Amino acid sequence: MRKGVVALVGRPNTGKSTLFNAIAGQKLAITEDIPGVTRDRVYSLVDFNEQIFHLVDTGGITLDNDKFQKEIKMQAQLAIDEADLIVFVVDGKFGLNSDDYLIRDMLLKVNKKVVVAINKNDTKAYREQMYDFYQLGFEHYFPVSGEQKDGLFDLLTFVVDNLEISQEEFNEEYLKFAFIGRPNVGKSSLVNALLNEKRVIVSDEPGTTRDAIDISFSYEKQSYVVIDTAGIRRKGRIYENVEKYSLMRTLKAIDRADVCVVVLDASTGIIEYDKHIAGFAKAAGKAVVLAVNKWDLAGELEISIHDFTNLIKRDFAFIAYAPIVFLSALTKKRLATLMPEILKCYANAQREIATNVLNEVIRDAFYLNPPPGYKGRRLKIYFSHQVGIKPPIFNIQVNDKGLVHFSYYRYLENKIRENFDFRGTPIVLKFKNKGEERQ
Repeated sequence: MRKGVVALVGRPNTGKSTLFNAIAGQKLAITEDIPGVTRDRVYSLVDFNEQIFHLVDTGGITLDNDKFQKEIKMQAQLAIDEADLIVFVVDGKFGLNSDDYLIRDMLLKVNKKVVVAINKNDTKAYREQMYDFYQLGFEHYFPVSGEQKDGLFDLLTFVVDNLEISQEEFNEEYLKFAFIGRPNVGKSSLVNALLNEKRVIVSDEPGTTRDAIDISFSYEKQSYVVIDTAGIRRKGRIYENVEKYSLMRTLKAIDRADVCVVVLDASTGIIEYDKHIAGFAKAAGKAVVLAVNKWDLAGELEISIHDFTNLIKRDFAFIAYAPIVFLSALTKKRLATLMPEILKCYANAQREIATNVLNEVIRDAFYLNPPPGYKGRRLKIYFSHQVGIKPPIFNIQVNDKGLVHFSYYRYLENKIRENFDFRGTPIVLKFKNKGEERQ
């Protein structure tokens, strides 16, 4: 099942970005006392009461006709349409204005759960004014302070209790993989090329159109589902030329997928946004394949596979485990290399390691390179075992998990990878104090 999407909407300077940062637990959105600084949506995964959801920050919506407002409204409208629940952020310090009523009218037109967060309630005087906001006509109101982090527990409890998330429509037994990437890298072309492959038979059963385009097909007599994240549901002018705003659908597709194929464009090279998209797949714990499309242009680009691979290894060091394939959707050259890598990554994401073998590897790694002491104390490792797959998760019982330095985490991860084939999948190490309940 995919994760829910919660969108923060409101006019400028109501403190949406500050509230976003307080909920996300880190400073991800720019917070400046200047209207309109958040022009693009900002995303974060939030884990509250063991429920994970996507949190989306949007730009402030106003009646003004400045040069950014058309774009801001388009992004905000897309966020509203794609969200499972909407948090309408208003300013408890300065009260309502015409922009709040504009947004109220937008929200009343959609069949979505809406909760009003009355922000900047930092003093008793502000809290006494909160009842003025009931004239907006919504059912649920929460006084909060993004700056002081007050009221967030009650707000988030309501959010997770009221997230209504649609169920999967395809059978869980099917491997699902998604093509993700920035616009115009050839995602849909790769889907079309793959479905015309000689060993691939497209099912007569129609695909499901929702967050993206899901297509069931068979490959070497096995059934799979490919998710094309380029699918855009057009609902009038607001959806014209909005492919660059479709990241929310990509996030949903990542949630549903077992393997994510991050598509890169050989003709333009690697850009920062490519790394952001790959980062979303890693954060979701998904197996990843890096596919360099348009390799038919390699001659014109005057770059070799060896050199391009080195560029990828440099820029995608955070997913160094991901295999790389070079292909062309146009000519179908090297296309046959893609499915075997997808299947291998999926198999590795499900790999289970025997407890005695895992403990032997961890013990040898510990004796080979003992962690340094800290204030007279030294980390001890007692027991390790695997507790999950997709991605593989390992619990490591220690004397004090506070003594585990990030560099030692990476060292143990590398040792596990050296001994077991986890190519293509992230692995997670969870350090537990002795006696702590295993999860």
